[in-house]
Amino acid sequence: MSDSEHVPDYQVTEIPESGLSDSGGEEGGSQPSGDGGENWKAVLVILMLVFAGLGGLAFYASQWKQAVAVREVVIEGTDIVRRSDLSSLLQSYIGKNLQSIDTGELEEKLLGIPYVKGISVARELNGIIRVRVTEREPVARTVYRNKKLIIDAQGMLLPETQRVVSRYPELIRVFGIRRTVQARNGLGQLSVGDSAMVMDLTAALKDSEYAKLLIREIHLEEDGLIFCKVTGSPARFVVGSDGNFKEKLKKFEIFWQKVVSKKGLDAFYSVDLRFRDRVFTRDIDTTGIQRDMAL
Repeated sequence: MSDSEHVPDYQVTEIPESGLSDSGGEEGGSQPSGDGGENWKAVLVILMLVFAGLGGLAFYASQWKQAVAVREVVIEGTDIVRRSDLSSLLQSYIGKNLQSIDTGELEEKLLGIPYVKGISVARELNGIIRVRVTEREPVARTVYRNKKLIIDAQGMLLPETQRVVSRYPELIRVFGIRRTVQARNGLGQLSVGDSAMVMDLTAALKDSEYAKLLIREIHLEEDGLIFCKVTGSPARFVVGSDGNFKEKLKKFEIFWQKVVSKKGLDAFYSVDLRFRDRVFTRDIDTTGIQRDMAL
């Protein structure tokens, strides 16, 4: 080799890092197309057409509703309430504009019928007014101020009708109603105390095994004493006014099996069921003598 060193001529090629340009942008990346703006305009136009169509339908529906007249009244849920009582109040609505019917006002009017407990009135777009009735539940019969009445499950006093009596022939009779109050719908109602006693005792009778088949009368005395009577017997079965009627009716059933079935219906003037595990009786011919019997 000579003093002057020979350096080969190499070609140097620069390789870009990660394919990125100096500006940091992605090399070869696609540029936004001008078609996006056109697409949004098309979507906007479609939405405007849809909303315009919906608005037109709403307007048409509104106009159509205003033109619908009541063509029929449908009544549901009646048994003891006569349909004619309802129809007489509803007939005048036939032919009227459906949307002009005030359902709340109509419900208040129908609630004035004694045996109607609840009412629901609905307007249907085909021109029908649908009336759904919830009736009161009769639990007993009574006479108050020389009027024959029915007592319902809320203690309301309703006029006795042949329709009710025929559908509920076994309703127990209640005697001795002395005080009533005026209810909001114009009907009479038992006082709170009398109502509680009648409801509790009739509920206990309903749940009894066979006392419900024998006891036909409930008597409320002025001193708060309550006694029951069975058909064909003068005996007073005293249950008092302190509740616990289920237990007392159970004692009545035991006494009936053990004693009445042997001595007969006419042997006793009174049978006091108020005391635990014991029954006190007075014979029909010696009403002043009280006898103690263990059950």
